[in-house]
Amino acid sequence: MIRLYKIGGSSYAEQNGHFYHINEAWDHLINQKHLYQYVLNTIPSSTPVSQDAWNQLSTSIEAPIGSQEVWASGVTYLRSRDARMEESEHAKSAYDLVYDADRPELFFKSLAHRVAGPGTHVFIRKDSTWNVPEPEFTLFINRHGEIAACTIGNDMSSRSIEGENTLYLPQAKTYERSAALGPCLLILDGAPNLDTNIDLKIFRNDKCVFHGQTKLNTMKRTFPELRDYLLRGLKFDQGCFLMTGTGIVPPSVFTLESEDLVRIEIDEIGVLENGVKWL
Repeated sequence: MIRLYKIGGSSYAEQNGHFYHINEAWDHLINQKHLYQYVLNTIPSSTPVSQDAWNQLSTSIEAPIGSQEVWASGVTYLRSRDARMEESEHAKSAYDLVYDADRPELFFKSLAHRVAGPGTHVFIRKDSTWNVPEPEFTLFINRHGEIAACTIGNDMSSRSIEGENTLYLPQAKTYERSAALGPCLLILDGAPNLDTNIDLKIFRNDKCVFHGQTKLNTMKRTFPELRDYLLRGLKFDQGCFLMTGTGIVPPSVFTLESEDLVRIEIDEIGVLENGVKWL
């Protein structure tokens, strides 16, 4: 298992609990063809980092993104379809149709400079009355079109805005720090494990006010399918990130509040924590 971390703009690798500084720019490194084998071959010539040094460095881990765009998929889990239908009675047929259609829902989410990293804040909109996090297994697709790595994504959503009209999706999904990524890139050596567990906890005043879990094997869509549809009409010279949808949605009576803490954990990738603030 190999993880890549971005700290201070520099690249670090972790293998079997040992850490290494890789002297390559982030975008150049993550876009290497056959990334797992490339990093595996690079580690022996990289600079080892002591545990004490890593303990200090790890307090400054950034979102594992350079100049990439973030895109997202919707209605890839049955729970996501049901939740989107709860937003608006008028949207029921639309979300039923996209859940069963050959073509998935794909939408632009964020540019890199608007992405929140580990330990920073995500925002909720003051003109929305129903705001929720969406924990998502997120793919990194490199410039060669390979699904090279994965990370944790938080696709923040203003559900009341989309519920007013499905055409308001861009306003409900795309705003300052409406996306979070981290804490690392788990480099894939083959296909992701579909038994992977996704866990969401939301804390308010140090008390857990929501807890939900799901597994990747409850997704209807496949990762190659989502990748292929995204690349049908787009080219990414530096690769891109693709959030693959959520299977955990808090009930309609729940909405995020400023100062909440969102904690997402995905097997083998780690934990992504973000505080919540009003935008």
